[in-house]
Amino acid sequence: MVNKLDRYIFLRLLTITLFVIVILVFIFVMIDFSENSDDYTDKGAKMAEVWGDYYLNYIPEMTRLILPVAVFTACLFLTGQLSERIEITALKAAGVSLYRLIVPYLVFAIFCAGTISFLDANIIPTSNKVRIAFEKKYLKKKSKSIDDNDIYRQLSENSILQVNYYDAARNIAYKVSFTETNESGVRSTTRANQMLWDDETSKWKLKNVTKRIFHPSGYMEISQAEIDTSLSVYPRDLSRSTSDIYQLTYAEALDYIESIERSGAGNANLPKVQFYGRLVYPLSIIVVIIVGFAVASVRRQGGKGLYIAAGLTISFLYLAFMKIAEPFGYYGTIPPEIAASMAHISFFIVGLALLITAKK
Repeated sequence: MVNKLDRYIFLRLLTITLFVIVILVFIFVMIDFSENSDDYTDKGAKMAEVWGDYYLNYIPEMTRLILPVAVFTACLFLTGQLSERIEITALKAAGVSLYRLIVPYLVFAIFCAGTISFLDANIIPTSNKVRIAFEKKYLKKKSKSIDDNDIYRQLSENSILQVNYYDAARNIAYKVSFTETNESGVRSTTRANQMLWDDETSKWKLKNVTKRIFHPSGYMEISQAEIDTSLSVYPRDLSRSTSDIYQLTYAEALDYIESIERSGAGNANLPKVQFYGRLVYPLSIIVVIIVGFAVASVRRQGGKGLYIAAGLTISFLYLAFMKIAEPFGYYGTIPPEIAASMAHISFFIVGLALLITAKK
């Protein structure tokens, strides 16, 4: 009987979760389309691009974002239904404890967490690249850039690069200067009107170059029309946006963060918090299952309305805690790993406390 109950709970949770996801995705798409339809028309976007490149590739990211809410809703609805029908009370009388009853819930949560983690590591970044490229082309308000002008990068311990403006779409830097120092001070400066990235050679080309080499009695100036140069800086090191981490697999994201630290770009905490947030995000599904089961497994006056109100309150507090903690990680007040996982750890403890204190 217990095994049949496990299968029933798992399948019911799956059915309700999928239903909620479909409804929420449909509502989001309709609202987003109504808000941005003027931009699509003004920028000349074709309907095939809008629905094929944008919304079709937005569905995986939307699913990742709303899955914890969908699972939480399914948990509250199903558990509340079992509680109202006094089925949980009957199971307790038959010797089935709450700890045993929560097992299929946890199996479902782990299944969902593993699935979304796999998709986020391998599938979703690819769809995000296509979606964000569409946003950059047709929706100016999306995918804001972090670095546009007055960019500084440390090439080595004694070498600094300054870029007046970088065109990420064409991989061209304008008004570039290199400063090399030694123990005595500035050793040389190199200025170029443009710095272009060559995909074939994977090197930068400098145009209209003027180099000054300093010595105790003055300096020597050398001018060249064009030179190739090998730098430890790549195009991705000069152009960053707040959406970069979400377009990369886990391995690529780690390499991206390392490249930021290597180039001395600064503000590496932002992508770190985003990356660690991606890693621990699937744990939120397990957390909401425990909290939802503990809240809804005890029969209370008020029925489903009370469970829905409690669920909305907990969801709001959970999301608020996540958003409040993240800026502390951005600015280095607390380690990025802690900022990304603090809300999950805190609500996991709350869920365990609610489960332990629930009537057995």
